[in-house]
Amino acid sequence: MAVRGRFVVLLALVTVFVGFGRTPAVADGVRLVRVGTFQLPVHVTGPPGDPSRVMVVERNGRIRVVKDGKVQRRPFLDIRRRVTSSHEQGLLSMAFAPGYAESGLFYVYFTDRAGDQRVVEFQRRGPDRAAAGSSRVVLRMPDDHQYHNGGQLAFGPDGKLYIGTGDGGGVGDRHGARGNAQDLGSLLGKILRIDPRVRGRRAYSIPSGNPFRTRPGARDEIYAYGLRNPWRFSFDRKTGDLAIGDVGQDRWEEINFVPRGRGRGANFGWRPFEANGRFTPGETAPGHVAPVIALSHRRGNCAVVGGFVVRDRTVPLRGRYVFGDLCQRRIFAAKLTAGGARQRRRTSLRVTALTSFGEDALGRVYTASLSGAVHRIAARG
Repeated sequence: MAVRGRFVVLLALVTVFVGFGRTPAVADGVRLVRVGTFQLPVHVTGPPGDPSRVMVVERNGRIRVVKDGKVQRRPFLDIRRRVTSSHEQGLLSMAFAPGYAESGLFYVYFTDRAGDQRVVEFQRRGPDRAAAGSSRVVLRMPDDHQYHNGGQLAFGPDGKLYIGTGDGGGVGDRHGARGNAQDLGSLLGKILRIDPRVRGRRAYSIPSGNPFRTRPGARDEIYAYGLRNPWRFSFDRKTGDLAIGDVGQDRWEEINFVPRGRGRGANFGWRPFEANGRFTPGETAPGHVAPVIALSHRRGNCAVVGGFVVRDRTVPLRGRYVFGDLCQRRIFAAKLTAGGARQRRRTSLRVTALTSFGEDALGRVYTASLSGAVHRIAARG
């Protein structure tokens, strides 16, 4: 999820805690409720329309089921033999198709044995078990580096599948003349948008609204670009707004935000810019969208973890975007707008070595940690 093996370092060093400067705390009336302990959990989600189940993605290649609050012994899916899970590689996320209740289709993003990134479709066999033999490769992206793999899958409010990809790894995106992130001929360093259903002989199709469909030399799949490693992004389940946590290089981490539909064709600036600072002198990023939050490494940040706008009506943080950092213990919250972030605060929540946030069918928000713990954010009471 970050540069120079931050996953590997934090596996051993899960007690590195630093503050967040002078950002004030807030008496928010929330707590963490333990869900269970897993092996390197990196993603949490829930089947749409099913409030009784939560799925936890383990980086080694398994998806575990939590049913009515109890962790089931048998995994929902086990593809460990197909997954490379060293460094920042692995099974990184999953997403359920909007019509999952009827179709049983879901999608996973993982690093295969060749080190390439794959988006693969599966179908469920039953509510607690996937049909492992149902796999169909939707998209394969060659990648010769162990870092900056992106990994987020999410269906947007338009019902299309959005895919976050890293810039291909290495320091400073030194891929070609401009780097992968600014190269519209590369799928890396982007948010992609596709319809993952089979269309004739094609494994997927390109939605009509994609911004670069008619540009010569550009990949049709690209929705937004100029990203270094968008490890986690999310759509606000109420408004459809898009927030992206983009992992930085040496100085800055950033949260990017665009209102619903305005991410189409957006350039978030990497590698000419790292957050608000110039990274590569002499290079431009046309139409650069500046981040709404920039987090300095001088304050102890190392790898931002983007979260969700909380829409759980039982939680006092409702309406606020929660986020964190792998090297921070605190969870933070803010109100996001196109003009910036307001009311940014430390919450009372603490998570060691945060890897991801998640959201279930009811909109309840979860945290996952390299320590193995998964918690749900709940009201204090």
